[in-house]
Amino acid sequence: MSQKSWAEPIPPVKSKADLVYGSLHDAIARGDLRPGQRINMDELARNLGVSKIPIREAVKRLEADGLVVSRVHAGVTVAEIDKTEMRGVFLAREAIEGLVARLAAERVTDALLADLDAAQHAMRAALATGAVDRLPEHNSEFHRALARAGGYRVLGELTEQLLLTIRRHRITAPMDLHNWKAVIEEHDTIIAALRSGDPEAAERAARAHIGSQADHEVAEED
Repeated sequence: MSQKSWAEPIPPVKSKADLVYGSLHDAIARGDLRPGQRINMDELARNLGVSKIPIREAVKRLEADGLVVSRVHAGVTVAEIDKTEMRGVFLAREAIEGLVARLAAERVTDALLADLDAAQHAMRAALATGAVDRLPEHNSEFHRALARAGGYRVLGELTEQLLLTIRRHRITAPMDLHNWKAVIEEHDTIIAALRSGDPEAAERAARAHIGSQADHEVAEED
């Protein structure tokens, strides 16, 4: 019997440190743990039902990600947002989103359009019902779908990193309803370009979308 016939991939098993990392990462992304907030390690261990060892391992990973800061005698806190860097974050996102949209238009599929339409429907429903707290995740779903369609893992990873930074920024500087409506309309323009299979139009629409948000959200930092 050849090795190929029996050597099936082993499903990944998450360690306690992985689970703690995921829990803290999600809490930071949602804003349950806000920038500057201290993380009580003892309380966290009790609440999650784990020892301090996986907690410390998870915190080291989050510190490497730039999401928490650990100081002697000061403990662990959620990293603050560097507002002077936010213009650079938007500039990086504009370039990457434009490239991702161009690539997505070159290989657009019905499945991609369905994913984007679903995210748009969810955003409109959340806006209509006042569930504003759900808008950031639905917005992220839209941009993740585009990044996946781009076909390059590194673009997906960069997109995820930048989305998280933007979401954390918006915890301390929330978007108003008027701007959320503009986001949805700008998404519609991107989808229209994708439906027409026009890479240049898709790139322009994506770059205009991020540029518009930058002008609204970080104009005061210029």
